[in-house]
Amino acid sequence: MSTRPHPVDHELIQAAAHIAHTRCRGDNHTMAAAARTQDGRIVTAVNAYHFTGGPCAELVVIGTAAAQGAYDLDTIVAVGDRDRGVVPPCGRCRQVLLDYFPTLNVIVGEGDRLRSVRITELLPETYVWADHQLDAE
Repeated sequence: MSTRPHPVDHELIQAAAHIAHTRCRGDNHTMAAAARTQDGRIVTAVNAYHFTGGPCAELVVIGTAAAQGAYDLDTIVAVGDRDRGVVPPCGRCRQVLLDYFPTLNVIVGEGDRLRSVRITELLPETYVWADHQLDAE
């Protein structure tokens, strides 16, 4: 099931690219993410690479947004260092993003093929982690 694409938030891409360019240094921080909150704010973060599986930039931005009182994200994008451009979320991030924000828009693609799609399109027919909590009540 495919839905109509949403407009690409170029300001959000620029915010992530700026953080990737200015804050990602060395091997510890190689990705930046930017998310737009429902009220229009932009929250940014970088990954914390570690051989044990440190958090991706998308996951760090969820915590950063919460620390700023933003619990509803509308759109997210990740950008790599060294001018790698927009990078799609990994499988773990797709699952977490879906569980936290099932209507989230994610910017993917490259160059003139950038597009904004619902997280459900990146992880179709998925297990919804929150579903098991309904049985516990």
